[in-house]
Amino acid sequence: MGVNFKKSYKFAFKSSLYISIFLLGCLSLYHFLFEKIDVFFLFFFPVGLFVFSFFLIQYRVEIFIYKRIKKLYDEVSILDATSLTDKTVTTDISSLTKDIRNFAKEKKIEIESLKVREEYRREFLGNVSHELKTPLFTVQGYLDTLIEGGAIKDKELRKKYIERASKGVERLIHIVQDLDMITKFESNDLNLELSSFDIIDEIQNVFDLLEMEADKKNIILMFDEKYTSSIIVTADKEKIQQVLVNLIMNSIKYGRENGTTEVSVEVINKNKVLVRIQDNGEGIDKQHLSRIFERFFRVNKSGSRAEGGSGLGLAIVKHIIEAHQEKIFVQSTPKKGSEFSFTLKKGK
Repeated sequence: MGVNFKKSYKFAFKSSLYISIFLLGCLSLYHFLFEKIDVFFLFFFPVGLFVFSFFLIQYRVEIFIYKRIKKLYDEVSILDATSLTDKTVTTDISSLTKDIRNFAKEKKIEIESLKVREEYRREFLGNVSHELKTPLFTVQGYLDTLIEGGAIKDKELRKKYIERASKGVERLIHIVQDLDMITKFESNDLNLELSSFDIIDEIQNVFDLLEMEADKKNIILMFDEKYTSSIIVTADKEKIQQVLVNLIMNSIKYGRENGTTEVSVEVINKNKVLVRIQDNGEGIDKQHLSRIFERFFRVNKSGSRAEGGSGLGLAIVKHIIEAHQEKIFVQSTPKKGSEFSFTLKKGK
């Protein structure tokens, strides 16, 4: 902090004025009641006293109060209080009070933010631990059974256990890859390869890819209408395919048996395209909507884990869309279904 000093003369002026008025009153009273005082003395002595008092009081304020206030500023500056360190030291108590109040408000906000981050960090580490622990224990259990239980001698049993252990390893790899992708997005280390492509064709490709998964629950993957012409968008084709896979796969996982997943594409204006994925599944309660894009957040923890997945799908979707500088939205009604929608830049 610099030693710049903002002087405030209000206190010295008012104090000197009060002293001078008081002395003038006393002299005037003495003049009328007891003994006549020279008018020159009666007028100029209070004025002289005012000037002397003003400089004396101002000097004392600067020497004593300023030193103490500057010490307070210096001590507070240790805490990196930018609202105080960038200011000049002042003896104006109202300004000082305002500065300290702003400092306290700033620190309160900072403390609350740190508490939220700490809670989020604890929850995130707990979720990571749980997600990794489940497949690890699965793999360990099957391998231990093979090694110690004698199942390795049984060809059929050996094959079954190795296949199940392999699935556990695949889930571990999937979780690690998703975490790596999110880390790259958050550190702006993942470059987008933009190109122009037909979003209708891409959605149909995802339908074909997930058709077997949908058939397991007899869910129909469909467009809201027959699109006879292409709708070109400009984006990272591979990443948008991942967004579509995650959203449509979720609609299958949490959709109602014998239900539907309906996708619509709407040209909003000459620059934007809106893609909607709607299902008639179990839906999401209102209190959970604000958190569904958080890493590892699950509305129904036990049921969601039974469906598999890393728990990072929607977080990745949000990062991909935001990396394109676009928006993603969600609307849901419990027992009726959910609708996820996102915007893309219209291509040529």
